[in-house]
Amino acid sequence: MTAGPVARPSARLRISEWHPSERPREKVLARGAGELSDTELLALVIRHGTRGVTAVDLARSLIDEFGGLPRLASRNVREIGRIRGMGLTKSVGILAAFELGRRAAAGSGIAKTSISSPRDVVRVYGPALRHLKQEVFKVILLDSANHVLRDVTISTGILNSSLVHPREVFQPAILEPAAGIILLHNHPSGNPDPSGEDIRITRQLAEAGKILGIPVHDHIIIADHESTSFAERGLL
Repeated sequence: MTAGPVARPSARLRISEWHPSERPREKVLARGAGELSDTELLALVIRHGTRGVTAVDLARSLIDEFGGLPRLASRNVREIGRIRGMGLTKSVGILAAFELGRRAAAGSGIAKTSISSPRDVVRVYGPALRHLKQEVFKVILLDSANHVLRDVTISTGILNSSLVHPREVFQPAILEPAAGIILLHNHPSGNPDPSGEDIRITRQLAEAGKILGIPVHDHIIIADHESTSFAERGLL
């Protein structure tokens, strides 16, 4: 594999030789992490530069190469490692940091969340799903007041009826017990439109919910910065 683009040194000095007011770590201590740029925050995750190239230079190269943090967050270890100076440890650390951010964003919105519209589902779960490379199918369990009890991942991979069976979908809802559920999955392609298989699976699950007395309130597809609600489209 050929080496990727070379990080552009912004200065020949090591970060430890910069003025304290310009060092990312010291900025966090003095002003808080919210005052740092994307490049500076990413540099703190990278931690160390290499051969005259600072961690800030590496961070800037990554952001420039992939067109910003959202696109960088969807890359894998091999793609990040194309940047010269980004070894396995640095690349894995970046992916771990992005995954922590996604989980924190999803977790902070779930506790005591009341779902009153598809937008509420997208707000809570969009950060964790929209940049994934694989399809993930979840079921959101609701109480009688439409508060989220918890969510359960049913399958990972191409969505089909063999992976998303009514038994797996409704078992956690019965055990909770939940008063209703919302189905949720992502489209890595970026196209928010439901496929024929999406529609068929949803209708099968909705019928099973009627029999069990656990209604399927909606099925939300999250794709990049767009989403689709089956309920709003009249597909349930």
